[in-house]
Amino acid sequence: MADRRAADITSEVYQKHTGRVGWVFITLYASAYLATSLVFIAPLLVTLALKINALVGTDRAATSLSVVAATGSLVALLANPLFGRLSDRTTSRWGMRRPWMIVGLAGGSFGILIVALASGVWMVLIGWCLAQLFFNAMLAAMVAVLPDQVPVGQRGTVAGVLGVCLPIASVGGTYVVKVFTGHELAMFLAPCAIGGFFIVLFALYLDDRRLVPVDKPPWSLRQLLGTYYVSPRRHPDFAWAFASRFMFILAYAFLVTYQAYYLLDHLGSSEDEVPQQIFLGTLTQAVVVVVASVVGGRLSDRSGRRKLFVAGAAVVYGLALFMIAVAGDFHAFLVGMAVAGLGFGLYMAVDLALVADVLPDANNAAKDLGVLNIAGALPFSIGPALAPLVLAIGSGSYQVLYAVAGICALLGAAAILPVKKVR
Repeated sequence: MADRRAADITSEVYQKHTGRVGWVFITLYASAYLATSLVFIAPLLVTLALKINALVGTDRAATSLSVVAATGSLVALLANPLFGRLSDRTTSRWGMRRPWMIVGLAGGSFGILIVALASGVWMVLIGWCLAQLFFNAMLAAMVAVLPDQVPVGQRGTVAGVLGVCLPIASVGGTYVVKVFTGHELAMFLAPCAIGGFFIVLFALYLDDRRLVPVDKPPWSLRQLLGTYYVSPRRHPDFAWAFASRFMFILAYAFLVTYQAYYLLDHLGSSEDEVPQQIFLGTLTQAVVVVVASVVGGRLSDRSGRRKLFVAGAAVVYGLALFMIAVAGDFHAFLVGMAVAGLGFGLYMAVDLALVADVLPDANNAAKDLGVLNIAGALPFSIGPALAPLVLAIGSGSYQVLYAVAGICALLGAAAILPVKKVR
C-alpha cells in the first residue's frame, strides 16, 4: 500500500508539469539556460585561447589549444550522459534537477578559477577538464527541464527562445571579456558570477520534478554502460537526429575554436584587436539568431513541421561558412557571420524541439538528452584533432578549414531527412 501510494505521489508530481507553462517560467528558464551557455562559451570564444597564447606564444598556441579543447570535450562527452543518468535517479527532497544545477555551478566555477591562475598549459588542462565535468552536470539537468516541464505543443516556442541563448551568451561573454581586458582573473570569473546569479534564481523558482525512492530506476553495470548508448536499430529517428547535430556542431566547433587564429593569421588582425573583432562578429550573428530562433520556433509549432526547418537551417549555415572561408577582409567576415546567424538560430531552435519529440523514453529524458549531448560535445574533441591535419593538408590555410566546416554543415542537413516520427 505504501509503495502504491508513493507511486501515485510520483505520478501526481509528474502530471502537474504537463500543463502549459507561462512566460514567467519561460523567462526564468531562458535566463538560466543563457547563463549556462555563458559560463561555457566565454572561455571557448576568447579567454582560453588568449590564456594559452600568453603561456606558450603564437607558434605553439594552436597545438596546445587543440590538446586542451579536445581533452575537455572528451570529459564533457563522458560527463553529460552520466550526470543525466544520475539526475534521473536523484531522490533528493530538493528535486531531481535542482541539486545538480547548484553543484555543477560551484564545481565548474572552481575549475575556471584554476584556469585563470594557471602558470602552465598543464594547469589550464586540469582546470578546463574540471570545469567541463561540473558544468556538464549542470547542463544535463538544465536541458532535462524542457521535456520535464514543457508540453509538446509549446516545445517549439520554448526551444526557439532557448535557441537565442547561445548567441546572446556569446555576445555577452565577449563583451564582458572586452570590458575586463587587462584584468585576467576578472575576464575568467565575471561570466561565472553573472551567470551564477540567474542559475541560482531559476533553481530556487523551479517546481522541480521529484522521484520517490521506491520508483528509483535499477542500477547495474549494464545500466551504467547503457548511459552512453541508445540503440540506433530500435530508435532510428533518435540516431539520425544525433548524426545531424553531430555534423552541425562539428562545423560550429571549427568556427569558434579557431576564430581567433583565423583573424590573426588570415585577416592579419593584431592580438589587441581580436577581442573587439570577435565581439563584433558574435554581436552581428546574435542579432540575426534572436529573430531566426524565435520566429522559426513559432512557425515550426504552427506548421507542425520540424525537418524542413532543421535541414534548411543547416544548408544556410554551410553556405555561411563558405562565405567566411573566402572573406577578404573583416567586413566580409561580418557578412558571413550574419548569414551564419540565420542558419544557426533556426537550427538550434527547431532541432531541440525535434529531439524532444523523438526521445526514446520520457522516464529517462535526462539520460537520453545526455546521449544526444555527446553529439554536442564530441565535435569539440574531434574538431581540434582533425584541424591540424586539415591545416597541414591546406598549407596552414584557415580558408580550407572553414570550407571543410561548411561541408560538415551540409552533411548535417542530409542526416535529418530520414527522420520519420516528425514531419
